[in-house]
Amino acid sequence: MIRLKGDYHTHTIYSSGFKRKGTHAKGTIEENVAEAYAKGLETIVISEHGPGHYLYGLRLENLPIMKEEIIRLREIYEPKGLSILLGLESNLVGLDGELDVDEGIIKQLDILLMGYHYGATPGSISDALGLYVTPQLAKLFAGTMEGSVERMTEAYIKAMDRYPINIITHPGSKAKIDIVEVAKKAARIGTALEISSKHDELSVKSLELIKDIPVMLYLNSDAHDPANVGEVGRGIKKTEESGIDLNRIVNIAH
Repeated sequence: MIRLKGDYHTHTIYSSGFKRKGTHAKGTIEENVAEAYAKGLETIVISEHGPGHYLYGLRLENLPIMKEEIIRLREIYEPKGLSILLGLESNLVGLDGELDVDEGIIKQLDILLMGYHYGATPGSISDALGLYVTPQLAKLFAGTMEGSVERMTEAYIKAMDRYPINIITHPGSKAKIDIVEVAKKAARIGTALEISSKHDELSVKSLELIKDIPVMLYLNSDAHDPANVGEVGRGIKKTEESGIDLNRIVNIAH
């Protein structure tokens, strides 16, 4: 039986962008933490969308407020056995691997995640074409898919070279990548890949492709509502169907 020890990918009302808080992700930090404790987790990561996402990214002026809240909650919950980490799900915004974070932001975090999302502000027009336009056209015109996959894969690999990424979230979701090459690079440098319970990727097929690559994996909820913190049933089903070695999944016991 698989037991989740920690949920390393959860969102709160601070994932709001220019919109009113609570219109994208619903819960407060305290609500997410309380849910994690109630479900017997040992670790929870608060990981808002990166500031480059104009629709629901973190407003940087809220980062110190979040830190203060997490410090307060640690005093309550850490003696009870729950570790609370401040993370950020940064956005891939450049074909050269650029993310929407800088060294000053990273220094304030306990853990850095990276994901690919629609709506993140690209670094340039060419980045917009390569990251957002071409991958969507490739879904319609099969002849362009190979080039799109190659560019996206290279962007992921360059991001790992440029930033201390701990976990890549839902790799291959929304835009196709060569998951084998991404997994090989991640395994070499110690970056983990996420088995998402919210998104299709990593899929059963992708997990089968990387079965023999010793990359670390995390099973996460990507919760946008406190009730979904720790809810990873869909991800567990994918791991079981793929036959992936459960010892490679960092945040479970079995």
